[in-house]
Amino acid sequence: MNISFDNTENAFAYKSVKDLKRAKLLFTSMNYQWVVDAGVRLTPFAMKTGLPVRGLIRDTIFKQFVGGETLEETAVVANTLAKYGVDVILDYGIEGKEGEENFERVTQEFINVINFAATQPHIPYVSVKITAFARFKLLQRLHEAPRLRSGIHDNEAEEEEWKRVRERMHRICSVAAEKNIGVLVDAEESWIQDPVDRLTIEMMEIFNKEKPIVYNTIQLYRHDRLHFLKLSYSIARQKSFILAVKLVRGAYMEKERARASQKGVQSPIHINKQSTDTDYNAAVAFCINNIENIACIVASHNEESCLLAVELMEKKGLPLNHPHLHFSQLYGMSDHISFNLAKAGFSVSKYLPFGPLKEVIPYLMRRAQENSSVSGQTGRELSLIKEELKRRKIH
Repeated sequence: MNISFDNTENAFAYKSVKDLKRAKLLFTSMNYQWVVDAGVRLTPFAMKTGLPVRGLIRDTIFKQFVGGETLEETAVVANTLAKYGVDVILDYGIEGKEGEENFERVTQEFINVINFAATQPHIPYVSVKITAFARFKLLQRLHEAPRLRSGIHDNEAEEEEWKRVRERMHRICSVAAEKNIGVLVDAEESWIQDPVDRLTIEMMEIFNKEKPIVYNTIQLYRHDRLHFLKLSYSIARQKSFILAVKLVRGAYMEKERARASQKGVQSPIHINKQSTDTDYNAAVAFCINNIENIACIVASHNEESCLLAVELMEKKGLPLNHPHLHFSQLYGMSDHISFNLAKAGFSVSKYLPFGPLKEVIPYLMRRAQENSSVSGQTGRELSLIKEELKRRKIH
């Protein structure tokens, strides 16, 4: 199959000249590290102190990377993308606040998002974050005693607390199964990941008997995760459920390395990018080689990894829109991958955060930092936008 990720006509068909010019200005700014650093420091402060920056943020970085402040606004974006064969993964993009009352509120919000997605023809998945309805320190305590059933038998109050977390997760997954919406469970920091994995696999065993509903996120920048993927597959085969995974490279690299250094332990992160890429591509191959029993979302902005998945599907003679293979990229980025894959007939979605502007500022700051730290990412986005403006004869 002759897929070209350089085809900017497909990549930006959904964007107006005004959209492209705004994106060009944004990515040009993000090419300068000092601009990103200043923005990351000053934006949260400006929002907290009431400085009149809301309109500027809304019309620039928010519009580029976020689907809107409300569910209704995300439906408009989803319908636009759907015209070009691209679906949406909804992400309620607020940072969780601790406390049982907040945990219950956020759980209900996740259920509301699932119910809304079920009314839309082009929103097959929602993303959930267990730290949004579970106390971080509780997860850390469980992680540190992973061989026990709960890890906290000496503390009855925490045992009850963990039961409430499980019950919230079960409630979310029950509604998702009933409405046929996939639940993508976010990965977390390595020092709380074990209970997240265990709970997610437990939900898979309940809800993934006939079709994939619950997906675990596997961060392949960790040197132990390829093994963990294979172990998860063994468990799934033994317990007769469909393993469902979202493959990502990872999101906490600097934090992970800093913590490992501070504690004087080995970092869980691969020593270099090449090792991460090798494991990521091996994970893609493992999933496609076992595609009848593994549902896989290739959530990557890496062209080589996406093309590898395409080649493996072709080599095996599998349908491009196989129900167990899906591609995903962040909204506002890598349109050259998403829309060219969709045009070729693959199942593709954009990861679409939404929420009140004030609440999604932490997400937007991460986007700015990650774009500037990934070598060549901003430059690649910018060159493709310029190419499309040139193709449209706009200067």
